[in-house]
Formats: sequence, structure tokens, C-alpha cells
Amino acid sequence: MNSSKLYKKLWRQRYLILMIFPFIIWLIVFRYVPLWGWIMAFQDYKPGKPIWNQEWVGFKWFVEMFQDPDFYKAMRNTLIMSFMGLVFGFPLPIILALLLNEIKNISFKRTVQTISYLPHFVSWVVVASLVNEILSPSGVINQILQKIHLINYPIMFMAEPRYFWWIVTFSDIWKELGWNTIIYLAAITSINPELYEAATVDGAGRFRKMISITLPGIMPTVIVLLILSIGNIINIGFEKQFLLRTAATRDVADVIDLYILTYGIGTGRYSFGTAAGVFKSVVSLVLLVFANWFSKKTTGYRMV
Repeated sequence: MNSSKLYKKLWRQRYLILMIFPFIIWLIVFRYVPLWGWIMAFQDYKPGKPIWNQEWVGFKWFVEMFQDPDFYKAMRNTLIMSFMGLVFGFPLPIILALLLNEIKNISFKRTVQTISYLPHFVSWVVVASLVNEILSPSGVINQILQKIHLINYPIMFMAEPRYFWWIVTFSDIWKELGWNTIIYLAAITSINPELYEAATVDGAGRFRKMISITLPGIMPTVIVLLILSIGNIINIGFEKQFLLRTAATRDVADVIDLYILTYGIGTGRYSFGTAAGVFKSVVSLVLLVFANWFSKKTTGYRMV
């Protein structure tokens, strides 16, 4: 494409370019400029001194981090909860989107969508309060289990470490399930309706059309989101773990982000916290590149 054609194409799309320009600025200011702070991971950073006048310590903080047993405990918790969220949380929005697409009553469909979206807008503080109330010894779950004679005494769900990962996983699924279906429903609308008409003529039922047309039609979107989810497997956040944990479940609740907050920022060791953050970013990048490569080799789909 020569320069004149490129210029004409850019001119025709000038309004779209202007629309994305603020987001490009946001990306540069909040995502790329802070990368300069990574040099703190190789310094003994002391507040009040210019960053270039700090003492350089090389990989000291990385070595200290890899020698800390609490780091491996946090890594274990992060990977297990992320894996559980991926296994149980990733397929459910796809299934819900496929089922919603089959609902012919528009009013009922919109009602279900609205109800499923609402938890996304509830803060984790409120969700944690609800979960604590529901799973308390006098909560709904224990009352039901006792009434149907499955248990004789209330279970202390929030004080048992073996339940914590499941509580976090399914609380997150409940909160984000409806919201995560939006992109799949949008992808379904791009499928050519003539494919469904042809399948109907051939005698295909609704389930067959769902499996043979709808699911393959949204597969590129599914693959891209799966790649992004794998890339973010270590970026689990800390809000839900922080709010749902108790003294009894602390060992299974601490994740990488909480580790950084507690042992880095919380103790004033900013360089240590930055080193842990750098490690987390590098691992995410490696996972993202590998998932993209593996997807290209096995399915033919990739992000770029």
C-alpha cells in the first residue's frame, strides 16, 4: 500500500482514530511509563532520594524472595486458586451464553441477563459480607444441611482451610458469571443466520445447531479469551482473599499480591515489593506467549 492510499484510508477513519486516542494516552501513562519503576527492583530504594541516586544491589531482592518459604506458599495458593477459577469459571459463561441464545422469549431473556449481570457491580466488601453470613454456623447453608440431616452440627466453613479455595472460587464465579457472558453473546450475533436456516432445512435440532454452528462460530473468541486468561493466571488480585480470610485460613489465603502488599509495601521494603511485581509480570508474559504459541500449533487460532 503506497503512502497516498494509506493517507486516504487514515483520513476516512479519522473519527475512529480520534476515539481511540484517549485510550492510547491512558495506556502509555498508566501502563508503560510506570515500567521505569522496575529499576527499583535492583536498588535498595529509600524514599526521599532521587531514583538515580539509590544504591544498586543487583539481584539481591530476587534472591531473598526465592529463599523465603512464604513466597512459595503464596505462589502455591495463587496457582491453585487461579487453576480452579480457570477450570470451573471459564466454561460456565460460554454455557450460559449458549443457553441464553436459545431463549426465544425476549423479555425473559433480558430479565435473566440483567439478574446475572448485577453481581458484577457489587463490591467485594458486600460480597464477602454475604458469603460470611450465608456460610456462618447459623447461616442458610448450615440450616439446610441440618434440616435434611446431612450434618448434626454446624460446619465452620470460614474457619476451615480445606474449604477456603472453593469458597473463593465459587464466590468469584457467582460474581462474574453473567458479566463474562457479554462478549460471547456479542460474538454469537456475528454468526450468519443463513447457517441456522440451512441446518433447519437439513433437520438439525436446537442442540445440534448449538454444537455444530454456534459453538464453532464463537471459537476464535473463546480461544483468545482463554489465552488471555492463561496469561493472567498469576494475576489473581487480593481483594477476595483479603476479605474472606480469617486467622485460621491465612496460610491458604495469602497470594502473590497479598505477599507483595504485606512483605513489600507494608514493611516499607519497596524494592522487595517491586522485585516480586517484576517476577509476576515476567511470568505472565511467558505464559501469554506460550499459550498463544500453543494455541496456534493446536487449533490454528491465536491473538496476533
